Amino acid sequence: MSIEAVRRFFEEKAPGIQVIEHQQSTATVAQAAAVLGVAQAQIAKTLALGLADGLALFVLAGNVRLDNQKFKAAFGAKPRMLPPDQTLALTGHPVGGVCPFAVGDEVKIYCDVSLQAHEEIYPAAGSPNSAVRLSPDQLAQLVNAQWVDIGKV
Repeated sequence: MSIEAVRRFFEEKAPGIQVIEHQQSTATVAQAAAVLGVAQAQIAKTLALGLADGLALFVLAGNVRLDNQKFKAAFGAKPRMLPPDQTLALTGHPVGGVCPFAVGDEVKIYCDVSLQAHEEIYPAAGSPNSAVRLSPDQLAQLVNAQWVDIGKV
């Protein structure tokens, strides 16, 4: 199960960070913010996009949309969302629980600068009713992410 892989990831790399599980769904930004009692901007949504050289995960603040022009300038192509079945196959996480944790080393991870506006953010943790709480810098360090500016409010 995906959430178990995320638990193992944190046990190994950051034992102080606990996976938060809820009975209610946290699959959307609005649901996650309501269940966790935080602003939608603090929800760190992860998008699985195809690039010319493979899959990449992009983590953005919950109130930010992907800016196609910024993305094309940074990556040389228009963003291409992966379908849910391909996202699950390549990340091991279902849509609604997609996160940058416990994915293969071949998956490139990028964090949008929009996350840096918050002391704490809440990305999913491998299931549609889980999350973790950490700082943007902790997130980037744990998953070896590169910072990019590809979002717009």
